[in-house]
Amino acid sequence: MRGLKWKTVVVTGGGGGIGSATCRRFAEEGARVVVADIGETAALAVVESVKALGADTMALIVDLTDYAATASAISKVEAEFGPIDILVNNAGWDLFVPFLKSEPDFWSKIIDINLRSVLNITKPVLASMVARRAAGRIVSIASDAGRVGSSGESVYAACKAGIIAFSKTLAREHARHGITFNAVCPGVTETAMLENFMEAAGDKEKLRSAFTKAVPMGRMGRPDDLPGAILFLSSDDAAFITGQVISVSGGLTMSG
Repeated sequence: MRGLKWKTVVVTGGGGGIGSATCRRFAEEGARVVVADIGETAALAVVESVKALGADTMALIVDLTDYAATASAISKVEAEFGPIDILVNNAGWDLFVPFLKSEPDFWSKIIDINLRSVLNITKPVLASMVARRAAGRIVSIASDAGRVGSSGESVYAACKAGIIAFSKTLAREHARHGITFNAVCPGVTETAMLENFMEAAGDKEKLRSAFTKAVPMGRMGRPDDLPGAILFLSSDDAAFITGQVISVSGGLTMSG
């Protein structure tokens, strides 16, 4: 895709399934990849896989729910690795808990990880893009749960809907700066988070079968299904696309 070579990209949750697949795809396109994650072991493993592809890379170990720590980490990246051209907000977490069985502490954790973390990292990255008058790209990984709802994921769905609205609003506010904001919504995707979700829901194999049957394309998503859409929206080929939402779900949802 055009315009990705030598660009500096930060991928949050870069040590996870979708995040690691996205880091490797950026590396294949010649980008310089910052693997941001709270888990040092996972991040360093992805850094090694990115190095094997010949790309410049670094790990950024940071708790994105802490604004001060996040802002400091972004300053460190820019000092050591150069200005950030692309931000992929991918970090997330969830468990299956029906709303009436959930408690405020659980709500806070879900909101902090899935929504506040996006605000925390987007602000310093965006401020730098605006100050440099750079035509940046910010792609946020939302979820089809945020478009159509999902049983047992009420607060998570609310956060993902918030990410969509946040992206659309910033797309309006910063179009004049040439900075684009778009959201990618995975459907049911085979990741560690999904495994934990199904475990909490009970009867994991029955749920896996139900998910598979519900997808018109006959299978659940895989992490490698997501980077194509993410990289396209990060590229020069998508320079005139902003404020948009695309689902990568095998047809499970078909929202207009």
